[in-house]
Amino acid sequence: MMKDNETLGLLLNKLSKNQKPIWAKVASELQKPRRSKIEVNLDKIEKFASANSVILVPGKVLGSGLLTKKVTIAAFSFSESAKKLIGQAGGKVVTIDSILESNPNGTDVLLLK
Repeated sequence: MMKDNETLGLLLNKLSKNQKPIWAKVASELQKPRRSKIEVNLDKIEKFASANSVILVPGKVLGSGLLTKKVTIAAFSFSESAKKLIGQAGGKVVTIDSILESNPNGTDVLLLK
């Protein structure tokens, strides 16, 4: 299994090859020091996301709050409780890599931080 910093390096390399502004912003957020990294709770996702939307968190998704909408969430990492609650709501947990590959233009992706 790769360490987080190796995984991060590979992801940043892929993001830098794409010229779209959303991916540049994601790369910028992921390069910040650990103490400045983004952490988003499920209650914030519940507040801003609409059903069946794609959410991108350039950091970690935490399991605080309740998620009732079926959404696809991409993030660098997830807490175990967040993964469980997203699944219970009918949502999907995916990697930033997979969103970048399936949607290189970043169309209809909501960036939350």
